[in-house]
Amino acid sequence: QQAEAGDIVALFGVDCFSGDTFTDGRVNYALTSMRVPEPVVSLAVTPKDNKASTQMSKAIHRFVREDPTFRSRVDPESGETIISGMGELHLEIYVERMRREFNAEVETGMPQVAYREAISRKAEFNYTHKKQTGGSGQYGRVAGFMEPTEGQEFEFVNAVKGGAIPTEFIPAVEKGFQGCLEKGLLLGFPVLGMRVTVNDGNSHSVDSSELAFRQAAVGAFKQAYMNAKPLLLEPVMKVAVECPSDFQGNVMASISQRRGMITSSAEDGVFTTVEAEVPLAEMFGYATTLRSLTQGKAEFTMEFSKYQKVPDSIAEELKKTFADRRKGGKK
Repeated sequence: QQAEAGDIVALFGVDCFSGDTFTDGRVNYALTSMRVPEPVVSLAVTPKDNKASTQMSKAIHRFVREDPTFRSRVDPESGETIISGMGELHLEIYVERMRREFNAEVETGMPQVAYREAISRKAEFNYTHKKQTGGSGQYGRVAGFMEPTEGQEFEFVNAVKGGAIPTEFIPAVEKGFQGCLEKGLLLGFPVLGMRVTVNDGNSHSVDSSELAFRQAAVGAFKQAYMNAKPLLLEPVMKVAVECPSDFQGNVMASISQRRGMITSSAEDGVFTTVEAEVPLAEMFGYATTLRSLTQGKAEFTMEFSKYQKVPDSIAEELKKTFADRRKGGKK
């Protein structure tokens, strides 16, 4: 028996996962890697009992292996399991699979948007980390500046001259700054698009170490970050809606009401395809809204497009919301 390209076959007793490739064992294929986008929405999942907890762990382990866009982590503050993916429906499907395939009864929280932070202007730092504990202490000074970049990556520039910071400690300085990017000081979200230039510093022949310079970098980050006027960024999705032409007006109005920007519209006399960019925060529950507006005759697709600045009025509301959550001990 053999299967040709395009054939659909059924196998049993095979330990495999979605996405696995089968060969006869004599050929090794080298496949190009996929570009895996970062998750844009998260959801807290809580098992109802110990049995459900065990089954949920098995389910998540399988899903993470099957789908590179599905992520899982444990929140260090609340202890909750957080799953992340590419959209509301994406996560709903996996929650339903937990219940149906693994008999894991779980409860879910409200979906959370994966916001980001970015600085908007240049800010200087000159920080000295000094700690004395009886024996040899800790000492390290770093000076320089941070500034925004056009891309989303972190850039580190070593402009130190004359050995002000010994070469062996420069990697520790870079790691110190890079570690701070995981949790910005505005609302605690990861930081995008920053260049850090270190151009001066100081060391001690006895008290300087990698740890001391890493801590100096952390202190320098905290010293300069808020002076660099950080902004809140939100994920924006590329949305395509296909609907009967009679409902074109309703669809376009619904997108505009959700802070969306329509980028194109095409009509063939029967159906209309509307493409737009819409903040993810405004897309929760859109499937239900679209069904209501079009008598269930429309469908839409959504994929991540970019991060952009949150409008000031909405950013202020978000700051108040997250401040209230922290006061109430909620996540």
